[in-house]
Formats: sequence, C-alpha cells, structure tokens
Amino acid sequence: MNTEAPAASTAASQLYAVLKRDLIDGRFTAGQKLAITALKQYYGVGLSPLREVLNRLAAYGLLEQENQRGFRVPALKRSELDDITDLRQRLEGQALAQALQSGGDEWEAGLLAAFHRLKRADEAPEKLEHWEQMHLQFHRHLLEPCGSPWLLRFIEQLHDQFDRYRRMAPANDTVRATLNDQHAQLVDLAMTRDVSAARALLEEHIRLSFEVARGACHGR
Repeated sequence: MNTEAPAASTAASQLYAVLKRDLIDGRFTAGQKLAITALKQYYGVGLSPLREVLNRLAAYGLLEQENQRGFRVPALKRSELDDITDLRQRLEGQALAQALQSGGDEWEAGLLAAFHRLKRADEAPEKLEHWEQMHLQFHRHLLEPCGSPWLLRFIEQLHDQFDRYRRMAPANDTVRATLNDQHAQLVDLAMTRDVSAARALLEEHIRLSFEVARGACHGR
C-alpha cells in the first residue's frame, strides 16, 4: 500500500490551515513579498507542498501571485473592505433569513451552546485566539441551516478576507462590548424567528465591525 500520497496530502492540508491562519492573523505585513526559502525553513516543509499551498491561497484571495516572481500578501485597501462589507451584509442577511425559516430544535440547542461558549470566551480576553475560534463557530452555526452550501462557502471566504482587516486594526474595547451584546440579541431574535429584526441587527453588527476593521486601512 502506497502511503506517501495520503501523507503528502495531509501535510499540505495542515500547512494550508496554518499558513491561512497566519495570513489572516497578520503575521505577514500587507504588501510583503514572501520568500520561499524563508517559508520552507519557518514551517519545516518541502518545496512541493509549499508551492501547492501558496497556489491554493492565491486562488482563495489571501495571496497575490506575481507571474514568475513569487507571491505577495495583498495590500489593505479601503475600497476592497467596503466591497467585502457590502457583500457580507447582503449574503449573510439572506442566509440568516433562510436559516431562521429552516432551523429546528437541534439547531436552536446548538446555537445556544455556541453562544455560551462565546460568552465564556468574552470573559477571558487575554485568550484572543480562543475567542476568535468561538466567535467564528457562533456565526457559522447561526447561518448553518440556510440550505445553501455555496452561499455558506462564499460567506466563509468573505469572513476570512474581512478578518484580515479586522485583526490588523487597532483594538476598540467600546465597540467590541457592543458587538458582544449584539450576539445575545441575535440569539433572542433567532429563537423568536423574527426574520426582519434579526436581519437588520446582523447587518448593523457587520457595519459596526467594519468601523473597527477600517482602522487597518490608514486612509487608503
């Protein structure tokens, strides 16, 4: 049995997840050209899986490929953030409306559990990465029963692009407190199936988060 191919595939998948997280977290500077040799050494991988992952991340939009000159981290542009935010509001609003119409008892129980995990993470602000994961899980679960895998896929890609801006922006504790309160309000509106109010609140939630994220653009 040939185990080399599955092993290589697993290594590439793991590298993809790690490098994707590092790009979103801002480990690399916006506009920075990535040195292949340095990446190989830092992540402890070979050239073949690294190039595969870099090509995948370029196709996903978290890197820019420069013909034969390698890869570069995309710049942070206000016009792009505006576009991402607008699409998030429209697509997530649509997904939420569909989710509230389709979600059942199991989804409600899961949403309450996801909210409580997020609330506990709110109480430990020093564990930022844990909060980020709980926050992502909450928003994923909120929209999960919308019935469209493609819609959820587009939303996840927009989330990742948006979070690259948000995580590189200066912290705003006042806005974050309001955003945290809105999570509880979203749960209440979801439970009562108030589609109109829930959609309006989610759009406001994204707009308020945009107010934080645009701090990464520095006037661009």
